[in-house]
Amino acid sequence: MTQSTLDSTVSSQHSAEMLAGERFSFGENWRNFLGTVDESRIQVATESLKSMLGVETLEGKRFIDIGSGSGLFSLAAHRLGAEVTSFDYDPSSVGCTLEMKSRYAQESGRWRIMHGSALDRDFLATLGTYDVVYSWGVLHHTGQMWNAIHNVLPMVKSGGLLFIAIYNDQGVWSKRWTKIKQIYCSGTLGKLAVSSVFIPYWIFRDARSDLIRLRVPWHSFVTYKKNRGMSPWYDMHDWLGGYPFEAAKPEAIILPLQKEGFALTNLNTQYGSVGCVEYVFHRAG
Repeated sequence: MTQSTLDSTVSSQHSAEMLAGERFSFGENWRNFLGTVDESRIQVATESLKSMLGVETLEGKRFIDIGSGSGLFSLAAHRLGAEVTSFDYDPSSVGCTLEMKSRYAQESGRWRIMHGSALDRDFLATLGTYDVVYSWGVLHHTGQMWNAIHNVLPMVKSGGLLFIAIYNDQGVWSKRWTKIKQIYCSGTLGKLAVSSVFIPYWIFRDARSDLIRLRVPWHSFVTYKKNRGMSPWYDMHDWLGGYPFEAAKPEAIILPLQKEGFALTNLNTQYGSVGCVEYVFHRAG
């Protein structure tokens, strides 16, 4: 199958899932986020990548961004010197990553961008192996999280790093969030209903927390980009609409990967919240 045929097939499948209310339009959300990207956000993203991977440079390394979204972290890896491959299932996300490259690395021959799925083993096999396999907050949105995780493991070369972020499983609350996300993705009314309940609540909650800490009530909002260079507004919609949705407890990720020859080298549990637990594994050489 040629790349153009693959692109057409993946796009058609993605569109059908969107129309059926089975998938959130991450790409459209990322397209809106692009308007907020500036050098300060890029620097924060770059520093967060260095911190989690425990490196100062990726010079001479091969880096793949699975589910590249806006392309922000592909750009961060590129600036650290890596040869970057980015791909996403959502055509709009592919477009966002292309736009990011066009803005900040237009002439680079070290960054290729593709359309594909983490569930397509044949496609993944064509991409080879990498020093860093990165997939932040993506594999749990494929609809087949465990298949996706196992599919990307062979892409990590011996001695390489795997950096993934997976939603923390909070039992009954994770099941409730699945239902809420289904409603959000069901259509315009569902989106409005869910957004009108949760977004004002979160804004009020954060403002109240800031006041309790004797800070101005908008402190959390305006300093949010220190969290990987992201945006609170677009992250709210990403969370509410992020469907398909799966989650896992840390031990459910760590123990099976250890049996596959991956040793945990860094972990960010997000204090046990519903957010993404970040894992960095080293594959034995």
